Amino acid sequence: MRKLLLSLALASAAAPLAAQAADPMPASYKAVQLAALKLQRKTLLAMADSMPERLYQQRATPIQRSFGEQIMHASGSAALIAGMFARSTRSSAALPDSTAAANTRAGLDAYINAAYDFCEATLAAQTPADRAAAVNLFGMPTVGWKVWDEIHEHTFWTAGQVVANFRMNGMAPPGFGFF
Repeated sequence: MRKLLLSLALASAAAPLAAQAADPMPASYKAVQLAALKLQRKTLLAMADSMPERLYQQRATPIQRSFGEQIMHASGSAALIAGMFARSTRSSAALPDSTAAANTRAGLDAYINAAYDFCEATLAAQTPADRAAAVNLFGMPTVGWKVWDEIHEHTFWTAGQVVANFRMNGMAPPGFGFF
């Protein structure tokens, strides 16, 4: 009886991953994910361009990353995660100097653009087999196409934290929209 229960428990734990791998997204969803990457780039650039450079090193709370570091984290993490699963392109982005990126508008814009140039090229090169393959994303089993949705969620969760930087300086953050 114990062996049967253990076998059932293991089978039920493996079933969600097997179901995900067996049910890949339609190929057309790749265009939706590319549009999401473009929105992320546009939003991060708008944030960088709306914040005065003199406030790039400001922290909304002592333990938070500075504004510049937070924007770099959002864009750099997107490139890092995309690179973890890049098979058809180079596996890491050539990001500009982080010191300049954290302190100047031109540097931060260049950093964001380099990260998203890499992400968009990596997504474009992802094959249907790569999109349907089971992958391990920081210890969580998923399928290749879902990595892009996770990048999208992480980027906006991270970028949303700098709204406090705008508010503490009496500024509204740049507008957000899907269009």
